[in-house]
Amino acid sequence: MVESAGTILIADDQADIREALALVLRAEGFTTKGAASPAEAALLLDAGGIDALLLDLNFATDTTSGDDGMRLLASVKTIHPDLPVVVLTGWGSVDLAVRALRAGAADFLEKPWENTRLITVLRSQLALARARRTAASLTHPAAQGDIIATSAAMRAVLTMVEKIAPADVSVLITGESGTGKGLIARHIAALSHRRDKPFVTLDLGAVPESLIESELFGHTRGAFTDAKTDRIGRFEIANGGVLFLDEIGNASLATQARLLSVLEDGMITRLGEATPRRVDVRVIAATNADLHQLIEAGRFRRDLLFRLNTVEIALPPLRARGDDVFLLAADCLAASATRHGRTVTGFAPDALAALSNHPWPGNVRELSHVVERAVLLADHDLIGAAHLRLGPVAATPIEHMTLDQAERYLIHRAMAEAGGDAERAARRLGLSRSAFYRRLSQLRT
Repeated sequence: MVESAGTILIADDQADIREALALVLRAEGFTTKGAASPAEAALLLDAGGIDALLLDLNFATDTTSGDDGMRLLASVKTIHPDLPVVVLTGWGSVDLAVRALRAGAADFLEKPWENTRLITVLRSQLALARARRTAASLTHPAAQGDIIATSAAMRAVLTMVEKIAPADVSVLITGESGTGKGLIARHIAALSHRRDKPFVTLDLGAVPESLIESELFGHTRGAFTDAKTDRIGRFEIANGGVLFLDEIGNASLATQARLLSVLEDGMITRLGEATPRRVDVRVIAATNADLHQLIEAGRFRRDLLFRLNTVEIALPPLRARGDDVFLLAADCLAASATRHGRTVTGFAPDALAALSNHPWPGNVRELSHVVERAVLLADHDLIGAAHLRLGPVAATPIEHMTLDQAERYLIHRAMAEAGGDAERAARRLGLSRSAFYRRLSQLRT
């Protein structure tokens, strides 16, 4: 059986529109559900199992206000804040689309829609949602939103973030795939004076090259084939806030030239339009590529790099965050067990050895997937190495460790076995709670 690309709820009052969208989506591997009214959509969302919502903004006949759709959008973002919502409008109203985007919609499509763009937008939004869930595993629930960073490498990153976030400068975040670049970008925005303004993302690796400039700068009707209506770009949507450009190394030289111009003068011009528009946007870019190598190969502009990396933040790979992997794994376990209704509570010693010794080429994203799979496979309360499916590993050579190294290993192992519960970890080690917290604090200084 082929796995579904995701379940999409289509909320539109017109049955023919719902069926036409469903046919296109099913052909691309999606599962679909339909709702003819906001009330029906709300019921289906409450039932669960929906990965994204395609929402018509105009339910009532001969109505162009979008009020019905906007009310449902507000409700969805309150009750299901992480659900991607792509709004539909048959009236080509840019103002209405902007209202929806500022109210929390992820993107918008105009009727008649372009099938290629429909699929691209949905796949991109589902990928972003998965990335955000993975990034959330970097956050310890007991730390009230603080990023887990017991390792010196990540503490140094967060110290830099706190220093540069208030300064309104461009930031380049580098690091391997899966290290949490998007999470750090959001953290920067949250600590800046733009915290209450739009945070808009565009993954340049997920958008076809032919659409990137339109996505960034917008276009006017007739600017190119299939440009049937005016459309604003991400820079205008992000006006006053932050634009996060992921996989900046994928941008073509032509796109790079236009980005450089915007960064230099703060003006954008929609495709097909001659009049420039001023925007006030802080740009945060990210890449897992070596931009200096791309410059040497003639594939990236040196002057654009200078504009992007007023401050550069290099995220360490998970294998360099030895003090973090057990706590991250415990946090992933707790989140996955809750999500899937499982009673798994921790890791067996052989699983801890496997977690410690695995190189994690996919970093935190890989760790999250591995732990979630193990939660589903585990047949008792502890995850074993076999459930992780990481291949054979050597036992941790504790007999060759120094006393400090052994203490660090045993404390982190106890925390992971206890699912991140410090009191349970202390009992496992035969320590009082105060003694355990004192040792844990010493390891973090």
